[in-house]
Amino acid sequence: MVTKVFIEISGFLFLLIIVLLILASARYGYEIFSELNPEMQMERISENPKKFRTGTVLVISEHVVIITLAATLFIAFSSYNIILGVVWLISRGVEGLIQIYNKKNYWSLLDIAKQYSAKTTIEREALNESVLNILNSKNSTFSIAQILFSIGTLAYSVLFAVYSVIPVYIGWFGIAASIIYGFGNGVARMKPDSKALWNLGGLLIWIFELVLGGWLLLSSLLP
Repeated sequence: MVTKVFIEISGFLFLLIIVLLILASARYGYEIFSELNPEMQMERISENPKKFRTGTVLVISEHVVIITLAATLFIAFSSYNIILGVVWLISRGVEGLIQIYNKKNYWSLLDIAKQYSAKTTIEREALNESVLNILNSKNSTFSIAQILFSIGTLAYSVLFAVYSVIPVYIGWFGIAASIIYGFGNGVARMKPDSKALWNLGGLLIWIFELVLGGWLLLSSLLP
């Protein structure tokens, strides 16, 4: 009974992550991978600081949910293979933690935006450098976090495929999606203009997590 509860909680958390990201990006303009344009970013934040705060809070909440999901999946499925369980627990847990830690720097863009309009051109150039450093750090942290994401996703996908605890085609789809996404991320890190494979992997990951989350949430109702 306990395992069943954590399976359903895990399904809910997968879907919650998707909802939080869609809300943050589509409704509140949060950029998952920020455009490196300090002046544009400062103007955008100054025009609607509340929107920036809300989008960032939603994403921080998503990171917390990721850590929680890693734990609930571990409780629900690690008995099948403790090594794979530890791999995804550490990978996805660290993924969430480093992104939460980085958001304190990203949040400081609010304070910089308040100063920006009152500064001279020379002073703005100095602020632009600070903003650019923050945005580069955010993008770099996200890219590293996605390597950990790929490892964690691959770990529980392998477990699902090998031990048939869910329909095996979902597990194998997750294996393919996580490999494509991880490889695409590596290509994009070496060649920033080559993101087609990463984007394809991202689409496959969204489909995988939507199907997996729905199946886990409704598992007690499915044959």
